[in-house]
Amino acid sequence: MSRIGIFGGSFDPVHNTHLALAMAATQHLQLDELRWVPTGHPWHKTSRPADAAHRVAMLKLALAGQPQWRIDEIELHRSGPSYTIDTVRWLQAAEPGTHQWFLVIGQDQYEKFATWHGWQELLQRVTLAVANRAGVPPVAPPALQAVPHALEVVPMPPSELAATDIRSRLAQGLPIDMLVPPQVASYIAQNALYRK
Repeated sequence: MSRIGIFGGSFDPVHNTHLALAMAATQHLQLDELRWVPTGHPWHKTSRPADAAHRVAMLKLALAGQPQWRIDEIELHRSGPSYTIDTVRWLQAAEPGTHQWFLVIGQDQYEKFATWHGWQELLQRVTLAVANRAGVPPVAPPALQAVPHALEVVPMPPSELAATDIRSRLAQGLPIDMLVPPQVASYIAQNALYRK
């Protein structure tokens, strides 16, 4: 049985903490494959992300040389809000009975998980793989404490880096060289992304 991770996000832009979590999850969970799923229109965000073509191009640059990682553009071709439950249903219907599925999320997402569309069904379909970002094990929010669910803690170094920080730095003309892979920084500069 294959072990497949699903790692969704705006990736606007993809940055070093995304890559650190992906590497930690791939190794800790012994994944056969990690699927990066860029969101189309995130239901929980008010601002629209950068154009999908740019976000996918940056992902391709960042993921180069990692044969276990691949990009799945399923949410970019779906109209309306991007809901993880729809993606998981589609993937599992397309590949029935052959995989153990892990949903890779950050501790902040775990704390808000009960606000996700169809979260109860998601818990039945996947094992949650939650980043242990601050060296403190994730604590189930009250709504999840009453619902049995499979959980794996993914240990990784502390990091507070967020894509909003990078976009803010770029808007101010500040460097981001240490925050994203060099090829992503070059792409952002060449395409003048995130500038005011």
